[in-house]
Amino acid sequence: MRIVLALLGLILAGIGIWLFDPLPRVPGAKELSRGAEGYAAQIIRDDWGTPHIYGARDADTAFGLAYAHAEDDFETIQQVIAATRGKLARYKGAGAAPTDYLIALMGVWETVDLRYAPDVPDDVKAIAEAYAAGLNLYAADHRDEVWAGLAPFAAEDVIAGFIFKTPFFYGFDRELLALFEGEGPRELALDPAEGREAFQMTDHPAPARGSNAFAVAPRRSGDGATRLLINSHQPMTGPVAWYEAHLVSDEGLNMTGGVFPGTPVILHGFNDHLGWANTVNKPDLVDVYRLEVNPDDPGQYRFDGAWRDFEQEVVTIPVRLFGPFVYKAKRILKESVHGPVIEGPGGTFAIAYAGRGEIRQLEQYYRLNRAENLREFMSAMRINALPSINYIYADERGNIVFIHNAQYPDRLAGWDWQKDLPGDRPELVWSDYRPFEDIPRLVNPRSGFVFNANNTPFTATDGPDNLSPDDMPAGMGLQTEETNRSLRIMELTGNGEPITRERLLAIKFDKSYAEDSLAAEIIADLLAADWSGEPRMAEAAGFLADWDMSADVMSRHAALGVLTMMPETRPGGQVRTGEERRAMFRAVVDHLHRTYGRIDPEWGEVNRLIHGEADLPLGGASGTLRSVHGELMADGRLRAIAGDTWIALVEWDSRGRQTASVIHQFGSATLNEASPHYADQAPLFAEEGWRPALRELEEIEAVATSRRQIGGSDVTR
Repeated sequence: MRIVLALLGLILAGIGIWLFDPLPRVPGAKELSRGAEGYAAQIIRDDWGTPHIYGARDADTAFGLAYAHAEDDFETIQQVIAATRGKLARYKGAGAAPTDYLIALMGVWETVDLRYAPDVPDDVKAIAEAYAAGLNLYAADHRDEVWAGLAPFAAEDVIAGFIFKTPFFYGFDRELLALFEGEGPRELALDPAEGREAFQMTDHPAPARGSNAFAVAPRRSGDGATRLLINSHQPMTGPVAWYEAHLVSDEGLNMTGGVFPGTPVILHGFNDHLGWANTVNKPDLVDVYRLEVNPDDPGQYRFDGAWRDFEQEVVTIPVRLFGPFVYKAKRILKESVHGPVIEGPGGTFAIAYAGRGEIRQLEQYYRLNRAENLREFMSAMRINALPSINYIYADERGNIVFIHNAQYPDRLAGWDWQKDLPGDRPELVWSDYRPFEDIPRLVNPRSGFVFNANNTPFTATDGPDNLSPDDMPAGMGLQTEETNRSLRIMELTGNGEPITRERLLAIKFDKSYAEDSLAAEIIADLLAADWSGEPRMAEAAGFLADWDMSADVMSRHAALGVLTMMPETRPGGQVRTGEERRAMFRAVVDHLHRTYGRIDPEWGEVNRLIHGEADLPLGGASGTLRSVHGELMADGRLRAIAGDTWIALVEWDSRGRQTASVIHQFGSATLNEASPHYADQAPLFAEEGWRPALRELEEIEAVATSRRQIGGSDVTR
């Protein structure tokens, strides 16, 4: 028995030694701060805590931005970098392992290793290096907050973050998930020359996406002004939540706007001369190839009439178990001539996607930040390094533009590229994108108005000169669907009437569902049902019939209607059958009676903005222009978690003089409950109010609450 126990002890000790993998210590402050010596920035925070960052060079502002953002949300920045390195599971456990696997599958660090030195311009490297130095300086000053083994941070972390994140904005992750899980009916594209019917395999829903953007030219504004409304719908916290900053350098940079954790320049915003808003689009940018695997050798697939070897690599994903003990999961990555290979329940597939191998994302964003007129803006857009995202542009000269931007694959004509493709055909493998000239755009339409609410590019204005599908090259896979928000915009405009400031804001904060929307269809379906055998439900249906389809904060009908529709109208929702809708209606009636003792609580009693001590009523709902996506809490109320977040209204009057108003859903320090700016903007946001965007040094200093100089001793303003 003693021998058995001793042997068991040796085995356990061996397992412990094998799993024991403590993280390296946090480097010393002197080591971490060494790179900061070459930069100097001043961070001035106004009375809302917004950082205004000044430096002699653009790189100095990136250095200061990193430090300022870390002061407010270092935890999320570290999470982003750990994920980008493919090491998140080392800190967060098995639930984060899929993210680490995707980093390897997408070849993020292979792209960095191959292209960073030769293909990232020196001035862009300088921005990335400065941002990393700012993070390292913050880490040196706050070593107790640093994740062990993560610092020091490097410029390559910044570049890799763009490579990893940008494909997910057009739904790349959903495409991958469908292949891994083998969901539902897929269609195989057949050779158009053969003229045969396609057969069904599986299908999957479109990814969740949102955002509004509007630009109004002087001819339409009623007062000769040009207006741009920036209204991206994002999560309220996390890796892609907006953080507001103002960057000013002696080299000419002067941008106000939103950044995500880990990004060293403004992603969308404005300078004195121009601005742009982004909305998510989803053209068909992912091609799925069905592979035939050699039955005698699983390491081969058929291509061009012969068996070809997969490129294979074993990757190790360290997964935290507890304390210093880590399980090192091994996974085999395969790649074909098409791209990464996925082996799922539905078969073996390869994927080609926009953005693969791209490394110039930061370069394009930086050039956009430096643009001062339409020509320079379009020159930056011509880099075409961003795989998707719509742009709505306006400037001081009254120009307005819509661009349905994407890296559109240069595909063989005639095939249905939205279906799965045979993987053995070499002519179906593409390696480049269509030229920028092919990208759908609308410049200065006669209507004087452009908009996008994640809808088709063929309704970008309410005038006569919308783009036409007939004018677009075949095979681009342009989206054709409308959203409730786009339908509602067209209901609220379209008569050529002036879109004044007041009218534009009324459109942006509109809370109603359109007459031809999915929401209206759901309600009509419920009202057409026979409820005669269920007295309580018949009463509820009669009450629902009086709803004006508005999610106004005071509405007593909205709770019944919105909650019933939410499974279908929220981001990622799927259309349900009539019986499923009726079951949901019954469940909502039960929920309202159980939670509120009635079916008609005010919508603001149900729909809440909650952050710290702030617990405020909100108007709006999923799918409306006042976008609010909520999650159900234990007490039965909805807590807003996404939708409207940082919003900006930028105006140039008839003489080109600029004013701007902004608002954030919480405040500048969304993770620091001890900060006065943890939720100080929440009441204003809930009331659909604004605060001025301060851009002149004199007005910023007049309300400054703190000034901090970091890095070198000399800061030139």
